[in-house]
Amino acid sequence: MMFGSMAPLSVLVLVFFSARGCSAASFTFVNNCQYTVWPGVLSNAGNAALSTTGFAVEAGQSRSIEAPAVWSGRFWGRTLCATDSTGKFSCGTGDCGSGKVECSGRSAAPPATLAEFTLGGGGNGTDYYDVSLVDGYNLAMLVVPQGGSGCGSTGCVADLNGVCPSDLRVVLRSGTGASESVACKSACDAFGSPQYCCSGAYSNPNTCKPSSYSQFFKNACPKAYSYAFDDATSTFTCSSADYLITFCPGTASTR
Repeated sequence: MMFGSMAPLSVLVLVFFSARGCSAASFTFVNNCQYTVWPGVLSNAGNAALSTTGFAVEAGQSRSIEAPAVWSGRFWGRTLCATDSTGKFSCGTGDCGSGKVECSGRSAAPPATLAEFTLGGGGNGTDYYDVSLVDGYNLAMLVVPQGGSGCGSTGCVADLNGVCPSDLRVVLRSGTGASESVACKSACDAFGSPQYCCSGAYSNPNTCKPSSYSQFFKNACPKAYSYAFDDATSTFTCSSADYLITFCPGTASTR
């Protein structure tokens, strides 16, 4: 089933009385920030497109969408979004470049916090999921399975934008000249070198090791991917669950 309309946080408990059947999984997006977040949705190649590829969730609201029992893809939050005088929609962080609220098969421009899922993988119905900072960070995010077995929560609940290293920081300036740190790049995005991107001679776990930059992300968010080969502490599994994805979990974030 699909919960296509906005719902107050107070009624979320009603959503989770509906257990996941063998045919589908539900993803519920909760916006605990004090500003609008526009989730983006991308199905991996060869996977069915979901009912939407992008939408808005106002502060304090939620929305749920359904995915097939066997599916893989990613979700992220876009911020600082607006439509210009020509009708083009764009976002300050996490923009997918479609020019519209729907991402229509496009992924997030880094830096962006990603929630990645493979449902029903491994031929035994097990879901695999993670929260990744490999493409940088723009928004705190928490993934919590609802129901299911063998599950664990993951995410990055810290607000890293204000403490981001200066050479990774993305700063936007307002018309008044005031500046604000709105995202934190990965070292790969900032510098493009193979040792940070785990490419070329560094394309395997024996040669690509954690850097001081990836360690910054790992120290702040121990359960999230901090670089490409950070599998051991960052990939989680679950069976027969629905998933609650919260932006700005814990203390609400303001701009």
